[in-house]
Amino acid sequence: MLLVHSMFSVTELIEIAIRIEKNGESYYREALAKASDPPIESMLRFLADQEVKHVQWFEQLKQNKNISAEDGELAEISGAILENLVADQRFSLDEVDVSQLEGVQRLLAVAIEFEKDTVLFYQVLRSLIDDPDSLAGLDEIIAEENRHIQILKDYSTD
Repeated sequence: MLLVHSMFSVTELIEIAIRIEKNGESYYREALAKASDPPIESMLRFLADQEVKHVQWFEQLKQNKNISAEDGELAEISGAILENLVADQRFSLDEVDVSQLEGVQRLLAVAIEFEKDTVLFYQVLRSLIDDPDSLAGLDEIIAEENRHIQILKDYSTD
């Protein structure tokens, strides 16, 4: 469950991004146990490894003193805006009990929705960052998340 403050700092949003990526990695690793098809297992392992790389990037971003538009001061976003964005989103895959999902297709469908929600969240985070190098890195992660969606769709029969 995501608790929404009245205001979020950029650093807090980065912390949420780190949790999202760690949850994604955990989900993909748990899904590996349900998959029996080698290509799907390989794909899930690849996605889990990508999420680990994203965690590392966000950890570095958190250390960057030039991420906000206000010379190191933390930019803030209205909690109401973020609450509207995440109201129906599934950012915490901790809530998903992989063992209760019926079949690989359902695992893939949940993962696709998670990746879509992640992209939306990162687009909000992007609007708060002015540092060109940080923006370039975040844009690459957004592109990778979009590639994850396509990879998952390629394996999905739904």
